[in-house]
Amino acid sequence: MKLLEDRIRRDGTVEDGDVLKVDSFLNHQMDVELFAQMGEEWARLYAGEGVSKILTIEASGIGIACIAAQAFQAPVVFAKKGRSKNLAGDVYTTQVESFTHGRVYDIMVSKRFLLPTDRVLILDDFLANGAALQGLIRLVEQAGATLVGAGVAVEKAFQPGGALIRSMGVRVESLARVKSMSPEGGVQFC
Repeated sequence: MKLLEDRIRRDGTVEDGDVLKVDSFLNHQMDVELFAQMGEEWARLYAGEGVSKILTIEASGIGIACIAAQAFQAPVVFAKKGRSKNLAGDVYTTQVESFTHGRVYDIMVSKRFLLPTDRVLILDDFLANGAALQGLIRLVEQAGATLVGAGVAVEKAFQPGGALIRSMGVRVESLARVKSMSPEGGVQFC
């Protein structure tokens, strides 16, 4: 998606350790008009798939998923990183290692909100090593729901996550695929 690539070139910054900072428009301060256009693109890509739920993981995926879900006219369910007082009853749960935070989280979704009859599209902000998507896929499998695919804003194509998820037979639609990046050379797209 040229619009997203242009925005990354203009406002993104690359830091050491393969970190692409897009916090001014994607995952801290959020450009909801950009999110709406991203949602329209995913809706076009997944047209006819009968998406009934959008699934994401807290926290950075929530904003993108909520705005994008309007194009699908489907509710958003987000996997929580740990049990809280407002997550009562039976849950689907699995573990996910965060690339950004360098730790393992227990993620969970209430069984009330992910049903065997659902056709689920996973949405997230980044795909690097694939751990978050793998965890979300496991939740969909636990629910017995149908996984339609995954939509990712930014895929670091030089890291193994995209190939790993695709090798599992999952359709992945990334709106910006980063071929390489460095603090000196900026971001190069596939």
